[in-house]
Amino acid sequence: MANVNVYTIRSILSDRSEVVNSTTVSFIEELNKNSSHTFTLVDELEKLDDADLGLYLVETGGSEEKFKLLSEKKEGPYYLLTNGLNNSLAASLEILSYLKKIGRQGEVLHGSISYIVKRVDELINELITKNTKKYYRLGVIGKPSDWLISCEVNPERIKELFDVELVDLTTQELIFNYCSINPKLPEDRLKASYNKEELNKAYRVYKALKQLIKDHQLDAITLRCFDLISAIKTTACLGLALLNEKGFVASCEGDIPAMMTAFLINKVLNKPAFQANPCQINLEEKKILFAHCTLPLNMVDTYQFDTHFESGIGVGIHGELHLEDVTVARLSSDMKYFYVGEGKIIRNQFERNLCRTQIEIQFDDDISYFLKNPLGNHHLICYGHSKGELIKYLTEKGLKEVD
Repeated sequence: MANVNVYTIRSILSDRSEVVNSTTVSFIEELNKNSSHTFTLVDELEKLDDADLGLYLVETGGSEEKFKLLSEKKEGPYYLLTNGLNNSLAASLEILSYLKKIGRQGEVLHGSISYIVKRVDELINELITKNTKKYYRLGVIGKPSDWLISCEVNPERIKELFDVELVDLTTQELIFNYCSINPKLPEDRLKASYNKEELNKAYRVYKALKQLIKDHQLDAITLRCFDLISAIKTTACLGLALLNEKGFVASCEGDIPAMMTAFLINKVLNKPAFQANPCQINLEEKKILFAHCTLPLNMVDTYQFDTHFESGIGVGIHGELHLEDVTVARLSSDMKYFYVGEGKIIRNQFERNLCRTQIEIQFDDDISYFLKNPLGNHHLICYGHSKGELIKYLTEKGLKEVD
């Protein structure tokens, strides 16, 4: 048995109406008679949070503006209970229309007593399931990089759609871990003709990230990595590459939509993904050159270390990817749209004026999306033609393919 608190809303003209009062009392009594739950009228909005479920009882027409003001004080979802008398159903429909317009969740509970009781049972069971559900924990270490001006997300929408909880962490905690450890560089694992001091610093970032992941029980991360350049004079490229190699999604620049895209590719396809940004686009030939300074090391057979491109310090990675079919994807920051394309890697290159891993992809279809309606600069690239699987999964979640 659960407790259901009910907050009433009526028009100013009906404030002192005894008819409305008696109708409401009778309605609540009927619900209590036919339900195993306890319905209680409350006179304070905050008391809705004291019960297992909170309902708004719309008693009359003309209460729409009152509800609009209430919705500015309290988050949804908003469950609008109505018996249909005194134009209450009309008011409830207007309120729900308004809620949908501003992107809020809501539902009108109206009909027979048996239907309302059944629907309340379902809502309470849904809440119990939600409160006991295990969510994936994805860490956001620092906020998105300043130049990612289109990457602001709604954590609640991500949680609702993908069972993902975003966990905000600080770069200071990562730096504390970095300063607290000094692991030995695994020479057999990272043989390279490169500055051993720089490799050791980059490897310490990897170990510091692993400690953070363990401490907070994370399932994926994105890192505002450029902060490390000024703070500890190294980069996270190697650390992210090693994590991704082990099947743990680790995204850079604090790009949450990119992390989410990589996480879903890993979840749906069980594949690693290379996060990169377009550097050159040839619309007529349907070719794009992508580049970045980190990538999952299990996506390449050979690689070499270099400096990080923008800063000229630390450890960046130039990898030679396979000349194979690939899928390219990106989610929008509002989690309403997605892009998925297919093509083939036709060459690797290594020019000094770009991020260190550079690949050119020949796309199968038109690529005007990138110049007319891009969802961001970072895109995720995985091996194989998997467009159909990703589209099926994302459309079932309610997302739409971008035009």
